[in-house]
Amino acid sequence: MIWVLVPLAALFALSALRMRARLAALTTMAPSDAPVAAAHRFFTAPGVTLDDATRRAASAHALANGLEVVDLIPGDLPTIAALSISQLVDPATYRKDRLAVGRTAGHALVCTAEVAERARAEAPADEIQFLRLAARLKQYATATTDLAVAPSARAAKEDLSRRRAILRALLGPSTSVALILQPLFFAIMAVGLWLEPIAGGVTLGLWHLQPLFAIGGTPVRSRDLIPVTVFRAPVELYLFARTLFGTWKPPAGPDPVESRRATYAELAKTADAWLEPRRATCPVCASEDLGVHLRFRDLLQHKPGRFALEKCRGCGHIFQNPRLSIDGLNYYYKDFYDGLGEAGIAFIFGLSGAGYLARARMVKEVAQPATWLDVGCGHGHFCLSAKDELPGTRFDGLDLSSSVDEALRRRWIERGFLGLFPDKAPELAGQYEVVSMAHYLEHTREPRDELAAAATVLPAGGHLMIEVPDPEFGLGKLLRTLWLPWFQPQHQHLLSVGNLDKLLREAGFTPLTWHRGAAHQRVDFLFAAFLLLGWMAPPPLQPWRPRSTLTRVRRGLVWTLGSPLIILGILADRVVTPFIKRGKRSNTYRVLARRDG
Repeated sequence: MIWVLVPLAALFALSALRMRARLAALTTMAPSDAPVAAAHRFFTAPGVTLDDATRRAASAHALANGLEVVDLIPGDLPTIAALSISQLVDPATYRKDRLAVGRTAGHALVCTAEVAERARAEAPADEIQFLRLAARLKQYATATTDLAVAPSARAAKEDLSRRRAILRALLGPSTSVALILQPLFFAIMAVGLWLEPIAGGVTLGLWHLQPLFAIGGTPVRSRDLIPVTVFRAPVELYLFARTLFGTWKPPAGPDPVESRRATYAELAKTADAWLEPRRATCPVCASEDLGVHLRFRDLLQHKPGRFALEKCRGCGHIFQNPRLSIDGLNYYYKDFYDGLGEAGIAFIFGLSGAGYLARARMVKEVAQPATWLDVGCGHGHFCLSAKDELPGTRFDGLDLSSSVDEALRRRWIERGFLGLFPDKAPELAGQYEVVSMAHYLEHTREPRDELAAAATVLPAGGHLMIEVPDPEFGLGKLLRTLWLPWFQPQHQHLLSVGNLDKLLREAGFTPLTWHRGAAHQRVDFLFAAFLLLGWMAPPPLQPWRPRSTLTRVRRGLVWTLGSPLIILGILADRVVTPFIKRGKRSNTYRVLARRDG
């Protein structure tokens, strides 16, 4: 047991140091006699009243620091809440991290009227709406949002019956994992005290002292700091019980699942038309020597249907065969990138900051473009991130989804185009110095048409940057249908380096640089665990699946027992990624090509 307690004690000490550094980095708002700026709007959580002194200080602080949104942290923020905010937010990086999720101490916000209008902000009716408002405002003021301590503000009393709902709003699908890990931690501590009283006592003592060390002497002056430090174990057990059995729910509104159930029932009637006739020849080399590579079910949304990836024995091209029809694509894309799936996908896209910068730097090494079109831009995460790397570049976006309109409202892109790239290309001919297609080409029905469109949009000497999954990576064979980049049924074509090189040259491009190992994304084992557990126990609330109490019970049991797989997946990815990045193969590759004259 000692081998568990020693690392745990070290973890507590390091965690306390990190939390203290973060809380110490918080700025304290100075008092101000200046009136509140006319351009400022205040939003408060239920039960919170802001005094005039706090309003004046908040408005002056925002103006003095060039901030459009400020989250106000009450000076006496309770201990547990202070620990939580220090775990969620690093004040040293929060403002400049454009992709950071908007966080709040749950008290009050001040923002400019212009941002509030663009974000369509409304006064929150409950704590959940307040959390969502904070997250949304950060999206509309990505580099001008920050947190600050309001010394004269007093925290409202917490309604413990709402803790579970708040936790779910913060963590989403990860809530169950968080609720499982806490009793597991309590059990480890109890067993440790029993088997190793000295080591267990030291470890428990370090955990008890965490709040005092993390908060004492920082801008936060928690009034309950000493009691919580002394009685932390019973306090945390009590809060966990109140969280677990919390019954409060946000006010009833339209059920997003039930309101879609009739639509999916109607769509299911056309299931026979979701797949086109099977193709007899390879779309890259026209060979008739094809064979089934893998067969799939939908492990992403768990919608009905079966799919096959076939492989050409001539050129090695892997493609979906038979492929989805336009109606089929619409069905499987529905509620994935928007609707029911929007929040989850936005979270995943927000994790890829390093990858976005790597794409921008690849181009920056050979060109300083004035204009850049990102095809398949989604909400514009790449364009937003690349602005820091290429501040003089105008980033525009094109997408088939209405997400491009949201990207425009957030100002993550400067111009947006809604539609298919081959259809839009003639009106954009010669207008861009760079076109990017990151994890887009594999989704398209005819890659040759997309490359031809890029050749139309780019002048001679312009650059095309493409990033796609690498079907030649060994983990694809090892993990089989659990390898995320197969991504069925959405991915239509998995192009190898050799085949993409061939198509680029046919379209009038000369490849300049290839990134293989360096483009690796740390997702393989973690998402294999998620796909496996999801296959064993799909989400119970989906409008294309019947309601079932048994499904809920099975999901809880499977994900509880299977949570170690997720931890192992995270660890495995961390261990192997440094080696893969130094190698010649990975789950992803990118290429930069020049448009020939």
